[in-house]
Amino acid sequence: MTDKPEVDWQKSSFSSADGNTSCVELARDSDGELHMRESEHPTQTLHPSQPAVTTLLTSIKAGALDHLA
Repeated sequence: MTDKPEVDWQKSSFSSADGNTSCVELARDSDGELHMRESEHPTQTLHPSQPAVTTLLTSIKAGALDHLA
């Protein structure tokens, strides 16, 4: 699980609003594979499926994971 240098990492514009730079970043490589990493550990990446990321983001937006905060 290593970072691919050719991907363009993206993070939420809300991630640094309070000065906290810790966030989850997403990227898609030239082959279409998704990559996910924690900004505090950028050399460790996950490769989730598109349906898994969609489910995660839908759950976050709906507040379904708020009890974990």
